[in-house]
Amino acid sequence: MKHSLIIISLILVQFNLFGADHTVKMLNQGPSGVMVFEPAFLKVNVGDSVTFESTDAAHNSASIAGMIPAGASSWNSPLSRDITVKFDIAGVYGYQCTPHSMMAMVGIIQVGEDTSNLVAVKDKAQQFKSAFVMNKTRLDDLIAKI
Repeated sequence: MKHSLIIISLILVQFNLFGADHTVKMLNQGPSGVMVFEPAFLKVNVGDSVTFESTDAAHNSASIAGMIPAGASSWNSPLSRDITVKFDIAGVYGYQCTPHSMMAMVGIIQVGEDTSNLVAVKDKAQQFKSAFVMNKTRLDDLIAKI
């Protein structure tokens, strides 16, 4: 019995140390429309990673300035390349496909339960979405899932 508890404890510690890896596809078209991340909203734990998979060509993943927690690292992948981002700071993260941001190719990741930067994200989203030429409510709809 004692050995079983030790083994279970080690397994749980290992999961917490390494975190999970999630995948977000960058798509020309998906179930929610054109020029989308799938899924566009993701909730993960602190320490988890997200791999943005270049499923369709000519997309990237880039954090949106002013839409990530204080102290978090921004990211900006090259076009048509996968990128894996590890999320070590809790909060709300907004991201985009840079060449398709005006088409509202955006996503939101909530890391952990801390939403203390949500007001800042909402404020920045109001400015950011003013450049959208289509899917004008997509960013608001994603933020509403938090």
